[in-house]
Amino acid sequence: MTTTGYILQVISLLGGLALFLFGMDVMGKALERQAGGKLQTILARMSDTPIKGFLLGLAVTAVIQSSSATTVMVVGFVNSGIMVLRQAIGIIMGANVGTTVTAWILSLSSLEGDSFLVQIFKPTTLAPLLGVIGILLYMAGRKESLKGAGMVLLGFMVLMTGMDLMSGAMGFLEDEAWFRDLFLSLQNPVLGVLAGAVLTGIIQSSSASVGILQGLSVTGAVTFGAAIPIIMGQNIGTCVTALLSSVGTTKNARRAAIVHLYFNIIGVILFLTVFYLINFIHPWSFLHDATNAAGIAVVHTTFNVCTTAVLLPLNRVLEKLAMRTIPDSPEPEHTTLLDERLLATPAVAVQRAHEITCRMANESIEAFRIAVGLTHSFDEKKMERLRELEDETDRLEDALGTYLVKLSGEQLAVDDNRRLNTLLYTIGDFERIADHAVDIGKAGREIKEKPVLFSEQAKGELATLARAVEDLLVQTVDSFAHRDLRSAAQVEPQEQVVDWLVHEIKTRHVERLRQGTCTVEYGFVLDDLLTACERIADHCSSVAVEMLQASSGKMERHEYLGALKAGSLEESAQFQQRYQEMKKRYAFPEDLEKAP
Repeated sequence: MTTTGYILQVISLLGGLALFLFGMDVMGKALERQAGGKLQTILARMSDTPIKGFLLGLAVTAVIQSSSATTVMVVGFVNSGIMVLRQAIGIIMGANVGTTVTAWILSLSSLEGDSFLVQIFKPTTLAPLLGVIGILLYMAGRKESLKGAGMVLLGFMVLMTGMDLMSGAMGFLEDEAWFRDLFLSLQNPVLGVLAGAVLTGIIQSSSASVGILQGLSVTGAVTFGAAIPIIMGQNIGTCVTALLSSVGTTKNARRAAIVHLYFNIIGVILFLTVFYLINFIHPWSFLHDATNAAGIAVVHTTFNVCTTAVLLPLNRVLEKLAMRTIPDSPEPEHTTLLDERLLATPAVAVQRAHEITCRMANESIEAFRIAVGLTHSFDEKKMERLRELEDETDRLEDALGTYLVKLSGEQLAVDDNRRLNTLLYTIGDFERIADHAVDIGKAGREIKEKPVLFSEQAKGELATLARAVEDLLVQTVDSFAHRDLRSAAQVEPQEQVVDWLVHEIKTRHVERLRQGTCTVEYGFVLDDLLTACERIADHCSSVAVEMLQASSGKMERHEYLGALKAGSLEESAQFQQRYQEMKKRYAFPEDLEKAP
């Protein structure tokens, strides 16, 4: 072959490799977006036993087509305190088996036969077919899920096209003596393992490196004797991603990454020892035979399944080994609530941010309950606890704000983008609720120090208001936590009832002032209490309306509320009905006594 011919073949080879890697990246990210934030819930809450963890790791990795992504997620979960090390071990083992699915998909190129079914599944036919279906779904699909499915198919088409182009461009290597000598030397187990580990460490994807090896197999120079140690090395090289992601994490997160490394190193040593020991006693006849894409997939799967079968029952041993490698230190460690490693899987990061916001919201409820108690019986220790909760909500708001801004730069599905916007708008509301709870606590101190005496009627009115505000807070946080729009739609009528209660209490206080049964000093404290309660209710309204608007994207907040109260919206009738029901529920004690 001429020099020009070599150059053209190398360009085709590199172009095919570029398409292959790009297609794998597009398909993997599209699959992650399709899976959504459920990945975190599934992995963290359903992996309480090694077997469950293994099956979940296998399933998730088979879906998102990346053991590296799964392992990095696991490291992030452990670092965030979502998952313990024992849970992580089973998932990591499952991820190693799940990643073999890619090799089987790529082995379609080695199908032989003249039947229609075989011809359909060959990459030269399957790739264009999937591309047509994918572009139709992407261009014509109205739902985000259909567009996402289309992107998955388009990514798969690019991957298969790149694989086919790469394989075709490698044909000239078949007659090259240096290329055959290279793979002959890689039959040495040590050299083969090193070559596989270095290649995978550079591109940080065992699926991609196995695919490249499958592409090289079309030359006929890749024998089983060379492929087996290379595949072993590829499994070790894929640990680089998790190890790099664990830098700067907690000890348990680093242990999770170390377990991944130990699993593969121990598996490689055991597998190669047994394999070559048998070969020494009874030589394997196929070692010098040329392999193909399917043969490589068989070796890759066999190694990971056998290693998992041996080491899964020994998960406690791996855990102890990791803990000895990275021993505990006397200083306590703080987990990272919002681990930036999860940004690589945006849907999971959005779900994690939502969970931390829910934690912040629940702390605001706790702060309000403590504050109301302080108006009845002030206690400095409880006031200190109230301030701690307010400081914690401040800290969480800052952390969430920074995290969400970084997350907004990632490629998000439409639903996740809406959730992100809702979080950005609502974290300030939950933080301010805790601030107003502190204001109520300060009023409680003032009541004790002055002292301010409440009439029985005033006590009953404030108790009714406190109950209404607490119920409103619980309704708001519950609808936010479960993303329940029907429940969120019931928040605004309750908020209006709180406004009505505040107005009624002020009116009745003025009347008592005229009658001389109440003092001006009480009025100052009362005004602080009523203002704090009214503002808490306003923030609840803001959260609920933001949820409703994010789902519909129709009007801005004030326009929506104005239309709702004016009766120009479909839900206005339900709003009025709910409002009247709430007014009856939170009627003042003396009003109930007067009722017939």
